[in-house]
Amino acid sequence: MNWMINNHNIFEIVLVTFLVSVILVPIAKKVAYHINALDIPNERKIHKVPIPRLGGLAIFGSFLIGYVLYGDVTTQMLSILIGSFLIVIVGIIDDIKPVRALYKFIVQTVAALIVVIYGQIYFTEITFLGLNLKFNLVTSYALSTFFILAISNAINLIDGLDGLCSGISSIYFVTIAIIAFILNKIGGLDIILALIMLGATLGFLVYNFPPAKIFLGDTGSVFLGFMISIIALLGFKVATLTSLVIPITVLSIPIIDTGMAILRRLLKHKSIATPDKEHFHHQLLKLNFSPRISILIIYLINIIFSVVSILYVINDSREAIILYVVLLILLLFVILKTDILYDHSKNKKNKAKKNKHKK
Repeated sequence: MNWMINNHNIFEIVLVTFLVSVILVPIAKKVAYHINALDIPNERKIHKVPIPRLGGLAIFGSFLIGYVLYGDVTTQMLSILIGSFLIVIVGIIDDIKPVRALYKFIVQTVAALIVVIYGQIYFTEITFLGLNLKFNLVTSYALSTFFILAISNAINLIDGLDGLCSGISSIYFVTIAIIAFILNKIGGLDIILALIMLGATLGFLVYNFPPAKIFLGDTGSVFLGFMISIIALLGFKVATLTSLVIPITVLSIPIIDTGMAILRRLLKHKSIATPDKEHFHHQLLKLNFSPRISILIIYLINIIFSVVSILYVINDSREAIILYVVLLILLLFVILKTDILYDHSKNKKNKAKKNKHKK
């Protein structure tokens, strides 16, 4: 087993970026207080006192130092850096004073297009559940841009509980690294970035695990989603990811939760950008699980889906797909039993009222 990348031990990459992140988070915390980048409690929030945002700034700083120490100067990497700077700058502004969703989306689109067109990071074909779809250049650009935007915003949307976004992201990064070991693809840019991001995110998680002392803010949540999507696209380039099943399974929770949020808001005739308190983690809290236990439950579900992804890679694809479908059905069954789509308690109250009127 090759444990070296560019003459550096993989554990060194994770440890160094972890320590840098641990050092940078308190600095980001002080900066957040200084510029008033604070998350003020309201009816949708769980915390009771203002919490500093800008935690993502520490992750981004650790990522930059990790790149300087372990990365190479390439067109692909330059495109990632440019796109990341745009994402982080808008995130910082939004963490101080909210930016309109349309403006954020425009910047995210520009950042995605820079990575796809200038960096030439895109997929030309997709293998999914035995199907193989090939695309022309324009379609590849469009689908890859959509993929980056979708994953970036899915990760951003689930950032509503201490340690949730950073924990799920960490599980994704470590899963991709394990898959790379299995396929002997440890030298690719996707793996270097995954290891750098793993260390940077774990360092932040030290301060973000419940009860959190600092939040990611849009600076961090969108940046994490941006990097997750790019690592996935790079994986298709170097065949670390052989199927779309892998990123979808690893990111099942944020993907399903985002889909449910969009559908829920449409059913209520609201904008899909309207925030609410009905996400999957909110449902666990409604079941009287503590924030820490809720996070651990979501981590466990995510780890199970990650294991399925790894099984898929080890040529047990048929069994893995069956297992994935079973897990997905069970997860959807549990979710639909909650109020994630509509409020069951209101329906019960309405039925009770109707019964009273009938009597």
